[in-house]
Formats: sequence, structure tokens, C-alpha cells
Amino acid sequence: MLTIKDMEQLSARGLTMEKVDRQLNYYKTGFPYLQVISAATPQKGITVMSQSEIDAAFAAYSANKLKITKFVPASGAASRMFKDIFAAYESGIMNKQSEIFVERIRDFAFYSPELFDNCSDMEILGKVLGPEGLNYGVRPKGQILFHKYQHELRTSFEEHLVEGALYAETPDGRVDITISVSEEHLNGFRQLFYSVKDKYEKRYGVKYNINFTLQSPSTDIIAVTEDNEPFRKDDGTLLFRPGGHGALIDNINKIDSDILIIKNIDNVVKEDFIEQTVLWKKILVGRLILCKERNYRYINALNNALKLGNKSEIKMFTDDIRQYLSKMYCVDLPDVEESMLPELLLKKLDRPIRVCGMVRNLGEPGGGPFIVRDKDGSTSLQILESVQLNPDDSQTSRLFASGTHFNPVDLVCSITDEQGHKFDLSQYVDESSGFISSKSYEGRKLKAQELPGLWNGAMSDWNTVFVEVPLITFNPVKTVLDLLRKEHLGL
Repeated sequence: MLTIKDMEQLSARGLTMEKVDRQLNYYKTGFPYLQVISAATPQKGITVMSQSEIDAAFAAYSANKLKITKFVPASGAASRMFKDIFAAYESGIMNKQSEIFVERIRDFAFYSPELFDNCSDMEILGKVLGPEGLNYGVRPKGQILFHKYQHELRTSFEEHLVEGALYAETPDGRVDITISVSEEHLNGFRQLFYSVKDKYEKRYGVKYNINFTLQSPSTDIIAVTEDNEPFRKDDGTLLFRPGGHGALIDNINKIDSDILIIKNIDNVVKEDFIEQTVLWKKILVGRLILCKERNYRYINALNNALKLGNKSEIKMFTDDIRQYLSKMYCVDLPDVEESMLPELLLKKLDRPIRVCGMVRNLGEPGGGPFIVRDKDGSTSLQILESVQLNPDDSQTSRLFASGTHFNPVDLVCSITDEQGHKFDLSQYVDESSGFISSKSYEGRKLKAQELPGLWNGAMSDWNTVFVEVPLITFNPVKTVLDLLRKEHLGL
């Protein structure tokens, strides 16, 4: 039961009672599992582009006059990146990962002889993690030195500045980048940006327009006890937790742009290997532009036929559009009355579009591309995590095993309609696709809930295209030892 003081706490966060009631109800009922038809593969669902398609997409990118913004989720701390190093340091016992780390310490960009030479193994770990050294144990990934060059060192944040200059420059030489950060790290990111801004602007002949965005408290989710009652802190106030990266759809909704390029903060390479990354980003943007233009042509043609009442033209366009939606987006419609079909087709055409790069599955953890049955009976392409599938269904493991590709979070998105007006992205979220996990607060167990993932349920009702991209474009740094791969050490 919530009190008047609880209501005041909700109001201060920008939360409504309706939203909190919905969250509390999901704790009790759980989230429904999705009805998955099959994994998306090159046979159906994933486009392996021909050379002529690549050429057409590249030409569309080159002729592009639309506003592009690069969006980088960067609010996560690097603690998970150093998990094995933390374990060794806290236990005082070296594990395999920390032994490799110490042995190769001179290969990391953050190595300096003044800090690390003549130190014991444990002292090296302490100086990496603790405040007496680099304090990387509490720093965000974007502020960690990733790459070593002949005359400079670069963080992953800086590598995103470089990428942006190479594929997101506007005709007037501006590069718009929005970066989501946590409030405690905001000043650090600002200081980092202003310390390197002039160098990269001069080197690449651009002007950066950087916007740092914070996750809104209104996207936080109430925590509950194991009995699904609101969790209260010792002072009696309710405990709220961040809603996960799916909450960033609200941040994206505030961006004034035609096209968004979304890529995680840790997925970068040294500039020695950046050519394919830049090329394929341009190809994906071009593919998106071609999809936008074709959608608009169909919308205008069908609307004109409806205005004229030309039944033969209406029938021709509805047949063409059904085939196009099925081939391009794997959207197969349910049987509806003929009189309702044009309205349904227009609804499916006139919505945000995302073109998602997919790499061959080499066993990386994370989501993958699937074809699912939507609530309205139609089908669509979705990026799913294993938690969204019913573990008691015997087909679940078979579905994941049959997948050929993996989601590297390499998205280009169209968020404006044919008149250039912004879509309200909150209208295209599947609110029922979150998940629940077990956590703790000051030693007390609790249940936490996360919003639909940004590229999962938060973009559920978008038109989606999956395109195979080269593996070289996917080089995440999930653990610190990943920085020892050639794509991060260089040639």
C-alpha cells in the first residue's frame, strides 16, 4: 500500500501512479514470452548484399542531405571489464586472467613505467583499480585508455570522435554526437572532450557538436521484496532502480535528427583497422535511405489512389506493398477485410525504420535476430535475448542453436516521417517485453525490473532490416584482456 509520502516521492521523480501500478503488476504476473517463428538467417530475414546493392547504398549515402546524429550509450562503468582483476585483488590470489594481465601490462595503452615498474603483481592490480593509481575500478569505459599510437593515447570516447568525423559529417562540416552518461561521470566526460576537441577538429577538418544526455529519473523502476511488496529503505522511502538501457529510448526521442547511428562505447578499433567499419556504416546508412524513400513512394501512391477511389490502382498497390513488406521487412500480415487492408498497410509503412548490421555467430553472448509473431497477428524481425523466450519450451534451445548471426549493436535508424516530422518513439515500444532479476540492497534481497531493451522491445514496432556485415566491424571490449587483440594493439 502506497502512502501520501510515497506519492510525493513518485511526483518528484516524474513517475505516475499508473506507471508504478503497471510495474508492480508485472512483478506478480511476469512478462509474457514472445512467439518466435524462427531464427532470421540469410535464407529468410538477413540480407547478404550483392555488389550492385552495395553500390546503390553507397551512392545513396554519398548523395545524402539528411541530418545524421551518432548516438553512443556510455553510462556503464568499467567494473565488469575488470571483473577478473577485481576477484584476484580482493582475494589476494592471482587467477589466470590476472596473471596474463600482469605479464602483458606493458602492452596496454594505460601502462606507464612511473606507475607500474618495480611493483609486485598485487600492487599492479591495485594501481589499475584503486584511487592511488588509475582508479579504473570505478571509471566508465569511455574514459579508459584503449589504444596506443606513436604520438598519442586514445580512450574509446576519442575513437568514437574519430569515427564520427569519418562517416557522420554534415555538408557544413559539423559532427553531431549524443552520448548517454551517468551523472557522476558527466564532468569527467566534459573535461575529456574539451581536452581533445581542438586536436581532432583540426586533424579531421570538422566541428564537433557533442551533447551529453542523462537517463531521466522518470524511467526508474520501483523495486520490490521477494513477496512483491514495494521495497523500502531503512528510512521508509521507496527504492527505485535505473530501468536499464531500454530507458534510453526517451533520450533518443529528444534528439533532433533524421538519422541516428547507434553503436556501443566499447566497440571500437585502432585507426589501422577502421576502413571497413567506416565503409559499412556508410553502406548501412545508404540502405536505410533507400528503404525510407521506397516507403514514402508507396505511402504517397496508395494515398493518391485512395483519394481518387480507383479500385484497380488500390488493389495493385496493396498487392505490391504486401510483397514489399514481406520481402524487405519480413512483415507478413494477418487476413483482414479488404476494406481495412489499405489502412493497415499505411500503418506498417509509416513508422520508424532501423537497419541493423549482423555478424556471423561465433559464440559471443547476447541477442540475436529472429522472426516473431506480433500481437496483431503479423510477423516482424526482432533482436531477442534468451530471457525473452520461454525456457520450458523445448524449441527454445533449438531456435538459438539454429541462429547463424549475432547482434553487435550496429544500428542506423530513421526517426522522421515523409514530411520530416519526428516520430514519437514512445508509441513504438512493447511495454510488455521487460524482464525481472534478483538483486540486493545493503544485504537485503530484492526483485528488480528492467524496461524493454533499447534494441529489443523499445524498438519492437519499428520496420527492421538485418544486413550481414564483416566481423572486423565488431570488436567489443568486454574484458580488459580483449585489448590484447590485434584490432586494439594495432599492426
